[in-house]
Amino acid sequence: MSRELFGKGPDGEDVHRYVLSNDAGVSVDVISYGATITAAHVPDRTGTKRNVVLGFSSLAPYLGPHPALGAVMGRFANRIAGGTFTLDGTVYKLPINNNGNTLHGGKRGFDRHTWREVEFDPKNARLVLGHTSPDGDEGFPGTLDVRVTYTLTAKNELCIDYFATTDKPTVVNLTNHAYFNLSGEGTGDILDHELVIFADSFAPVHRNQIPLGELQDVTGTPLDFRQATPIGARIRQGHEQLVRGMGYDHCYFLKKPAGTPADQPIHAARVRSPKTGIVLDTYTTEPGVEFFTGNVFDATLVGPSGSVYRQTDGLCLETQHFPDSPNQPAFPSSVLRPGTPFKSRTIYQFGISE
Repeated sequence: MSRELFGKGPDGEDVHRYVLSNDAGVSVDVISYGATITAAHVPDRTGTKRNVVLGFSSLAPYLGPHPALGAVMGRFANRIAGGTFTLDGTVYKLPINNNGNTLHGGKRGFDRHTWREVEFDPKNARLVLGHTSPDGDEGFPGTLDVRVTYTLTAKNELCIDYFATTDKPTVVNLTNHAYFNLSGEGTGDILDHELVIFADSFAPVHRNQIPLGELQDVTGTPLDFRQATPIGARIRQGHEQLVRGMGYDHCYFLKKPAGTPADQPIHAARVRSPKTGIVLDTYTTEPGVEFFTGNVFDATLVGPSGSVYRQTDGLCLETQHFPDSPNQPAFPSSVLRPGTPFKSRTIYQFGISE
């Protein structure tokens, strides 16, 4: 486990890289710019370590245009329709940066800031990073103080804990945007990965990828992953939702069993590479998980392996509230008020299945 200078941020500040590791041979690299996961090295079925996260080997590409590789997204992850929402009778207008909408917090979201180190505990493989978003930042009300804690456990769990407070009513949606390829970064696409999403319904979207405001049963659709299914099995079908998303880019509703405490994560998804046997289980306290197949990669970005990233070279399982929830009264509320902190936990657990 280590901490080293990784480069200079956009405002000349130091950006550090931290390595969390455990005795099982798993290690995770995080940089303070964007609180970004840049790599995760995991042993495969033969004991060979593979980096299963897409990223870059230097800081410069992270400062340039890229589809949020590995970063913490905020103040509001995913989309807000028309860059506008109303809270307590006040209309808030946000920067437009995605087909007439606001995506991932605006033109300079949390992924485009250098977070401060709050705590680094190498012995316990724990890193806490903080960021303060001032009142009016990207149009959002209230000063928001955020902390994200990364912990790598002896059970090969990467635990991500989010904590935030505000001094005015606001909306919050935080997630990590890591792209996984369990066959290894730079090995090609993830279409053979076998996926299970423990959800009966998803939020269908318009052509601009804003939810219609309702949930749809996955039964009989290519979005049904309740049984382990190769991601590529139906991705080229002409289903309207796959056309609108240019592949999979949809939020699934995670229904908690009755009596489950709010702070207890539930099993959201499982994905396995048949080539390596590496398995990733995702658990979360959030009400949704956005399944995204990297549909925007266009061979302009080069990973540490020297390979360019193309469409479907990685997958995201972004635990979060639903897209556009500030404008969708039927969705779980993303409103945060003073005196009630925002708390959320996501666990990515790595394993092996022959």
